[in-house]
Amino acid sequence: MFQTLCLFLHPFKTALHLKEFNSMKNVKVGLVQTSCTANKEENLAKAITKIREIAAKGAQIICLQELFTSLYFCDVEDYENFKLAEPIPGPSSDALSAVAKELNVVIIASLFEKRAEGLYHNTTAVLDADGTYLGKYRKMHIPDDPGYYEKFYFTPGDLGYKVFKTKYATIGVLICWDQWYPEAARITSLMGAEILFYPTAIGWDSSQDAETNTEQYNAWQTIQRSHAVANGVHVVSVNRVGDEGPMKFWGGSFVANAFGSVLYQASHTDEELIVQEIDLEKSDRYRTHWPFLRDRRIDSYAPITKRYIDQD
Repeated sequence: MFQTLCLFLHPFKTALHLKEFNSMKNVKVGLVQTSCTANKEENLAKAITKIREIAAKGAQIICLQELFTSLYFCDVEDYENFKLAEPIPGPSSDALSAVAKELNVVIIASLFEKRAEGLYHNTTAVLDADGTYLGKYRKMHIPDDPGYYEKFYFTPGDLGYKVFKTKYATIGVLICWDQWYPEAARITSLMGAEILFYPTAIGWDSSQDAETNTEQYNAWQTIQRSHAVANGVHVVSVNRVGDEGPMKFWGGSFVANAFGSVLYQASHTDEELIVQEIDLEKSDRYRTHWPFLRDRRIDSYAPITKRYIDQD
């Protein structure tokens, strides 16, 4: 009788144990903040070396900076730069897929996508820990400013906002200029993203004064931290460093928890490999005590789809 009872209860006990284990969702994210050169093959090789190093430090989901295989070429309008583009899946994503499988890590890789002749996107590929290509996100918001002539190169994304169910977490990927739009973060979070990743290439013009530089960086970080607060998700932003022409890329890659607190911030000048452990369970705690999603008035938001709400 006792043995029968034990056999009956054992699966139940095991199920409880597994449930308890699975509820402990600590994930180690890896940020690769580096400088780049004009040599595409050299940059890819460097990225793979950095991935190996940061994986050895325990990183499970590794995010590379925006357009890491080249210099930030959008500072000029030059038709020769279209030669940097490649299909996705393609050579770079295939190489990284093999590394992801070998190291059992997720890789988030921002690439210049050639979709067809004369049709290009700023795109991020997501590779799961078994090397599987999970898909891509095409940058939705395309800037056009002095030093950032992205509309010359990139067609706006047409895949919508995306989440990817990786081995370690369900992640959302947005790209650089998307950082400034709460709508993008909200929609991606509502799709189930547990972490928002932002591959980025942003910096200061060398002619700017220190006060302007500080104000710009603070605004950039603050808007992303606000996405964490409003949505109850972790935010990971990965930027490049180094001088490229008149631009000094400001680094400052960071991780914010699900209530906007900065867990780590990289320097503005140095290459860094950052491994930050985050507790995904905290999203539930923050969302419960600060129930912004519960109290959304979705019945009142129709005007948001207008370009501007005129009064006449």
